[in-house]
Amino acid sequence: MAAAVEYLGIRHHGPGSARRVLDALEALRPAEVLVEGPADLSDQLPRLASDDMVPPVALLAYPKDAPDQAFFWPFAVFSPEYQAIRWAIRAGVPVRFIDLPVAWRLPSGAETPAPGDVARDPIGALARAAGYEDGESWWRDVIEENPDPGPVFAAVADAMAALREGETALPGQEAAREAHMRLEIVKAAKATDGPVAVICGAWHVPALMAKHAAKDDRARLAGAPKVKVTATWAPWTSPRLAVASGYGAGVAAPGWCRHLWETAEADRTTHWIARIARALRAEGQIVSTASLIETERLATALAAVRGRPRPGFEELRDAVVSCLCFGDPILWRIVETRLLLGDEVGAIPDDVPAAPLLEDLQRQQKKARLKPEALERELSLDLRSDSGLFRSTLLHRLAALDVPWGRLADAGRSRGTFRERWVLEWQPEFAVQLVEHLVFGTTIETAAAGRLAQRMQKADTLGALADLVFLAMTAQLDAAARAGTARLGDRAAQTSDCLELLGALPGLAEVIRYGEARQTDAARLTDLFTRIGTQGALALHYAARTLDADAARAFADTLKAADGAIRLADAEGGLAAPWTAALGRVAQDGQAARLVMGAAARLLYEADEMTSDAAVTLLGRMLSPGTAPADAAAFFEGFFEGGGQRLLYDAALRGRVDDWMTSLKAETFTEYLPVFRRVLSDLDKTEKTRLLDALFGRGTGAKGRVLADHAGAVWPTHLDALARILTGGAPDDR
Repeated sequence: MAAAVEYLGIRHHGPGSARRVLDALEALRPAEVLVEGPADLSDQLPRLASDDMVPPVALLAYPKDAPDQAFFWPFAVFSPEYQAIRWAIRAGVPVRFIDLPVAWRLPSGAETPAPGDVARDPIGALARAAGYEDGESWWRDVIEENPDPGPVFAAVADAMAALREGETALPGQEAAREAHMRLEIVKAAKATDGPVAVICGAWHVPALMAKHAAKDDRARLAGAPKVKVTATWAPWTSPRLAVASGYGAGVAAPGWCRHLWETAEADRTTHWIARIARALRAEGQIVSTASLIETERLATALAAVRGRPRPGFEELRDAVVSCLCFGDPILWRIVETRLLLGDEVGAIPDDVPAAPLLEDLQRQQKKARLKPEALERELSLDLRSDSGLFRSTLLHRLAALDVPWGRLADAGRSRGTFRERWVLEWQPEFAVQLVEHLVFGTTIETAAAGRLAQRMQKADTLGALADLVFLAMTAQLDAAARAGTARLGDRAAQTSDCLELLGALPGLAEVIRYGEARQTDAARLTDLFTRIGTQGALALHYAARTLDADAARAFADTLKAADGAIRLADAEGGLAAPWTAALGRVAQDGQAARLVMGAAARLLYEADEMTSDAAVTLLGRMLSPGTAPADAAAFFEGFFEGGGQRLLYDAALRGRVDDWMTSLKAETFTEYLPVFRRVLSDLDKTEKTRLLDALFGRGTGAKGRVLADHAGAVWPTHLDALARILTGGAPDDR
């Protein structure tokens, strides 16, 4: 006679379901526990008994010859499956998975029919029938947080049976899953003397309880794929529990679910509000005890008005926004993600076999003699040595895989030299990120190349694409670098956007100028750099027109960066003439944005392509009384920002600026003080003192009138303001 079977239909990753499952198992004391999960991975379950296995963790499986086709089955501490497996292991009860083997999940080439709306979201269908907006809230009220739920699993089975009555035939793989589980349940019932407990998704319960001919189920499973599978455990993170994976289910708020699992029922509301208060205080918000009391009262009242047994995180959120955030939801959003998603990172025992990328990383770390450490430490590398270049290449490849184990300190200063200085700090979640990148390859090198290729495909600007090419070259990924270079050429040929063209030059210049330090072949980029630079120069004149203030600032910044790239990488001088001509046209174009005009003139002046007399003449025209103050201030800012030292060393320029400033009305002068502050901010203390002396008639260098000569009823305000800017505080006794 077959043993009795108890079906425990659950919501994956539901803390309330986990608690009900444990209660049912204690009452039933089954002889065997069957869990929804890949049947061929049951040998991995005993590892969950280890105290060193800290959820969240994920069961990882992939075909031995195709690790890029990896599948994950995540477990949180509040997952019903995890708690059932742990209970069985502690009680000495056999436990195993009963779902389809992993090979069934591999793509077959045949189209799989999409499930219907009810099959796709059965709990959502029940919620809508009960008048709820979403399934999460309904399930929590009825199952997760109901103080007196009654025979939960029987009620769930009845509800799902009612839902499935009108459902059409399931897609092929879903039907095969249920057929496989039925056969496994029958096998267990026949081989076991005591009761059998089945833990599975609530949707499957009616199909597993229904009578089916075993021969029909076996026929449905005929021709099962034969693939050798490799399986292991990998650390997971709580935010990734929110993503549907493995069971086909995610949980909207893992942080809240963990709170429900770990906190006594009577304390849940109070403790959650306390967590929110700590998070807000950590962000510098003032949170009083009285406000916390009012928050709890309001949350309880909202739950009563909405007919809920106790406040859920929606009621608590609304109460927090009202009482702690002054009605401003932006303050809540600052802490919302961290609270609702959580920041836990799982851990696996040292004796668990690692995924291919992790194994390769361990080999690379051993070869590089670099040990992962949680605390920051500095690492100085000499790229002329084999070991230094190898370590640098490894760190850059990991960066390409979104694993910033090391970050470059003073990256700009070390370029052009054979030295790099890194700051290393290993984070546990890096292991998870590597596992997720198995889709790109099984070694650090191949995965980094694959990931960069994907990012290059998605790059939406030439500048972003050039930066990726530079990363590919620094990471010694030649194939990815060649593909990126080809894509750069194709995209450059298709665009006429001046800003995009100029934005690509700095990244390309770095590759060309500093490629030698890493033994890269940057020569093939030189022609491309010249072509893009020429296109940008030709488009510059008209692109600098009709720009608003924000666009003009962005354009001026890009112009400065492009000019620096050309001065750096244009060794043969092929770009010098067209670029200088383009800057000259912009500097003299009355229709160009004044900030961009000033920036272009500054670049010419700094490169000795514009004489001091010509600069003084241009400055005099642009700062003349006939020019609108806003236009004059914009030109002044473009010409002097980042180069205020010129006011020290060029008396003629300083005289022109002096004339303009003394012509401004007091209110206009005050309006443009932020501009003056930005221009003078790059001066050090000594330079500010020297400029102050020149402006106020002390020392040398004051040519023509100085501000002090114009002091009168209004000018003390001007003098005081400039003195404050230059001294960083109150003016002295000048």
